[in-house]
Parts: sequence; C-alpha cells; structure tokens
Amino acid sequence: MKKKGEILSWLMIIAGAVIAAFALEEFLAPNNIFDGGVTGISMIITHVLNDKAGVPIKLGILVMVINLPFIIYGFKKIGKQFIIKCAVALIIFSVMTAVFEPLQNATEDNILAVTFGGVFLGIGVGLVLRGGGILDGTEIVALVLSKKISISVGTLILLFNVIIYSVAGAVFGLDRGMYSLLMYFITSKVIDIVEMGWDNTKSVMIITNDGNELARKIYEGLGRTVTFLKGEGLVSKDTKDILYCVVTRAEIHDLKLLINSVEGSTFTTISDVSEIVGNHMKSREKKI
Repeated sequence: MKKKGEILSWLMIIAGAVIAAFALEEFLAPNNIFDGGVTGISMIITHVLNDKAGVPIKLGILVMVINLPFIIYGFKKIGKQFIIKCAVALIIFSVMTAVFEPLQNATEDNILAVTFGGVFLGIGVGLVLRGGGILDGTEIVALVLSKKISISVGTLILLFNVIIYSVAGAVFGLDRGMYSLLMYFITSKVIDIVEMGWDNTKSVMIITNDGNELARKIYEGLGRTVTFLKGEGLVSKDTKDILYCVVTRAEIHDLKLLINSVEGSTFTTISDVSEIVGNHMKSREKKI
C-alpha cells in the first residue's frame, strides 16, 4: 500500500508539472499575465530581455536557474525526500515549457487567458502539492521562515506575490498587474479544490442532555459514527453529552432533520474541515 501511494504521488507530480507548464506557455506568458513567485519573476525578466533588450532567453531555463539556490537552501533546511520531489517537479516543468513554447497560443483574449490559464495552473500546482512537492522556490523560503517568525506560509507567499504583481503592473501596465492578480485568485481556489477535494467536509459538534438516541439516528440515517465526549454546563451544572462527527456538505440538511427529530435541548456547531488524515470516516455505502 505504501509503495502504491508513493507511485501515485510521483504520477501526480509529473502530471501536475506538465499541466502547469501548459497553462504558462499556452495561456499566461503569451498574454503577459504573470504567475507569482519565482515563475513570475522569471516571466518578467524574460519579457524585459526578449522584448525590450533583444536578448533571447528561454523561460524554462530561467525558472530553473533562479529556483536552484532555493532548492539548495531547502535541501539543507527541510529534508532530502521533499526537496527531491521539488527538484524533479521543477525539472519537468522547465522542460515542458520548452516543449509547449513553439505551439500556437490557445487564445489571445485576456479574460479567457486569465480564466483558463488560472484553472489549468491551479490543477497543475494542486496535483504537485498533493504529490508532496512544490513548483516554486519562494514556497521553500516561506516554509523555513514560517518556523522562525509568527507569520503563516500563506501570508508570506501572498506578500511575495503582491510585490511581484506590483512590479508587473509598473513595468507592463496596471491592467497586466490586475489581470495577473485575478488569475492568482482563480488559481488559489482551484488549488484548494484539487488539493483538498470536492467534498467540502464539515465537522459537527452537538451538545445535548442525552446523546445516545441521536448518535444511533446519525449512524443509522447517515452511516456516520460519532465520538462521545462529556461536558458540564456552566450555569446548570448538568452533565452534557458532546457528540463529534464529520459529514459531507450534502449531508448537512439530513443531519439537521435528525437533530430536530430528537426531543430535548441541543446546541450544534458546524465548521469547515480543511483535511482529514485516516480512514475512520464511515460512508453510506459501507454501512451494514
């Protein structure tokens, strides 16, 4: 099982790098719509050298060269296995940009380029992330810095990208910066979907005086097991049953009906779950 999972992770990294390169060369780069991070920096430098200085340089080569110091830095600070996956993803990404560059551009319409480029880039980056790698050296720096300062990885990456998009707007026009920022938000949303899945899982906590009947109904009606906790009311001092379970967004309506069908006072909170580790979540199909 472990070997199968490792093979799948490498397949996701390879496929993700190819899809991301396709998005970059067929939608974004031809329309001066810039990605964030090292790739965005490389795109800006490439356009300036090619268009304004007349110095021919391949985007893929520049991406690899600029990312190399970050890979070396990450190898010392993070770990061998992770950095190997990052290096392979970057090599495939760089090679495939050269493969896709001579092909005819997918579109010259800015809105189509932003939308489809953002979607394809999000799918590609999301697959690489699910495989355990990354496609940008600034993320390696953000991972290391986040352990030393009280700023999250996401916030650091956003700060890097705001600077890059500001430079792109100053050099190529404000509209290029705004198009790039719009593409970034589309990409971010697609990455979340690809990395976390479509289920939009919810965690539910139910506080009730007697949780046995409700737990049985949840198990029989939704096929979900629950975890019992014990609590005490601050004012009443009564013992409370606290039921914790995880359901999909589609099951929330049925769960509310089950909660309302039980007599007595209940208090329920429903929260988003970003990730589930393990396979204890019981589905309808597995119910006996």
